[in-house]
Amino acid sequence: MKIAVIGTGYVGLVTGTCLAETGNNVTCVDIVEEKVQKMKEGVMPIYEPGLDILFHRNIEQGRLKFTTNLAEAIKDAVIIFLALPTPPGGDGKADLSFVLGAAKDIAGIIDNYKVIVTKSTVPVGTADKVKAVFKEHTSIEVDVVSNPEFLREGVAVDDFMKPDRVVVGTSSEKAKALMEELYAPYVRSGNPIIFMDERSSELTKYAANSFLATKITFMNEVANLCELVGADVDMVRKGVGSDARIGKRFLFPGIGYGGSCFPKDVQALALSAEEYNYDFKILKSVMDVNQVQKIKIIEKMKSYYKGDLKGKKFALWGLAFKPETDDIREAPALYIIDELLKAGAEVVAYDPEAMDNVERLLGNKISFAENPYDALLDADALVIATEWQLFRNPDYELMEKNLKSKVIFDGRNLYDLQKMIDLGYYYNSIGRKIIEA
Repeated sequence: MKIAVIGTGYVGLVTGTCLAETGNNVTCVDIVEEKVQKMKEGVMPIYEPGLDILFHRNIEQGRLKFTTNLAEAIKDAVIIFLALPTPPGGDGKADLSFVLGAAKDIAGIIDNYKVIVTKSTVPVGTADKVKAVFKEHTSIEVDVVSNPEFLREGVAVDDFMKPDRVVVGTSSEKAKALMEELYAPYVRSGNPIIFMDERSSELTKYAANSFLATKITFMNEVANLCELVGADVDMVRKGVGSDARIGKRFLFPGIGYGGSCFPKDVQALALSAEEYNYDFKILKSVMDVNQVQKIKIIEKMKSYYKGDLKGKKFALWGLAFKPETDDIREAPALYIIDELLKAGAEVVAYDPEAMDNVERLLGNKISFAENPYDALLDADALVIATEWQLFRNPDYELMEKNLKSKVIFDGRNLYDLQKMIDLGYYYNSIGRKIIEA
């Protein structure tokens, strides 16, 4: 099948590459000429484990192409995916200008039937707005389909190639048949393609992400209570997560959620509800709690240093909002850095993938180390903000040698409490007892 993907951001590039992997001929479109040229040369614009292998293979075999020419890309395409950004606007609502603008451009070019698929995360009613654009600007028949993505950064290739489910919103039998044919190779193990109306499909994506954000936030609230009552959140998590009705995933407490999806999707769903005069109270609480949780560790640091962080030097391990990505959007580490700098502290950071992105954002406001242990040199304490695997079993002897003081503030609960006792660290984590040196 011939496919066009409009937009080569995270979702667009993963979608286009994985669709090419099952034999489709895919052309990806982007307006940034330099980016397109680099992709033609085999340069990946994002870090995503495993994607580079499929990316290079499908370019070499001629199934994956890149262009800035929209007309060229969509000329022979049967299905056109819109994988464009929908950032929060000034009012916090999803900005649909990129999606609707692309729809208008496509409408002015097409001369035969197309299936237009909104892959971007969009508010309820967006498919209707896209349909209206096509109705206004072309007499050519099109079907507009909602097909939300459920990709987790760090494991996006597996999520696309072996999805838990594929959600497709359409009222057209013709479009349904084409989407079923397109996704058949990905659900051979029996996981479902769930067909529904467009509005239900659009709401499904927001509801799924908002529920997961709520689950994370609930466990963070439990962790905060554990600290007050003397309970251990790790034990509580295991007890709660063993209930099959609840499940083990998304129950790990920490310093809040970030990234490109959860923050904007929770906000967008709450604002969408307001448009229908519905007060989605739980989501407002989730956002409030998460904002405080991101800098919860600063309270712990100020308590330890008796309110004065000025002149202190802190090593920060982890900048990305989660491991296995270079994405720093809404990363808790950025909020921690901001608070530390405002308090007059110095920050030396290390992250396996995200340092370039943070340096572009912050410049020389903080320093960057070539490896985790160089970041510790003469630091008053270590702060852990992202749970990269290489931080889980560190060289404790080298840590002790480089740190000025054996002090760790762990926002991701990486280390065993008894181990910290045995090594003689002051260790302050989330929802567990403080280990005094």
